[in-house]
Amino acid sequence: MKKNVGSVLALYPTPLVVVGAAADSKPTWTLVGHVGIIGHDRVMVSLAANHYINGVIKDANKLSINIVDRSILPEADYVGSVSGAKVDKSAVFDYEMGVSKTPIIKKSPLAIECTVVDIYNTKGFESFICTIDSTLVEEACLNEEGKIDYNKLKPVLFEFPTYEYLETGEVLGKCLSFKEKR
Repeated sequence: MKKNVGSVLALYPTPLVVVGAAADSKPTWTLVGHVGIIGHDRVMVSLAANHYINGVIKDANKLSINIVDRSILPEADYVGSVSGAKVDKSAVFDYEMGVSKTPIIKKSPLAIECTVVDIYNTKGFESFICTIDSTLVEEACLNEEGKIDYNKLKPVLFEFPTYEYLETGEVLGKCLSFKEKR
């Protein structure tokens, strides 16, 4: 029997990412647990409206989404705990500017450069709707066919109700392989 626990956002865990944006080629970073796919050609990054980085993103109309793995988790956690309005976070990560002029974390196993095409506002949040300009992946995280292998990449996941970080686990099977006559 299921119990009604109310209007609870229960779509966790989600991939943990560090979003980067640059003002005059100087990056700033923030930790984000609210990212999503809204089609085969759009992604969404949702940030509290009062974040410093929101203004930088709006000015540049660009952002990067850097997947967090275990190797950069301490730095990622730090950039989520301090405000860019009070602390210069530009040197927290070793970075390079991507082809779309967004800051890319060198140690992130996967980074996506995005262009903001729309902003969806809800109470207290700004959700940046983005197209994907490029996706950069460490070669060690690719399979023989050149596709991303998430068993090698091992992204950290964020679970909101308990504020815990999780690591991806075992493969349960291939999608659409559990066909059974009913």
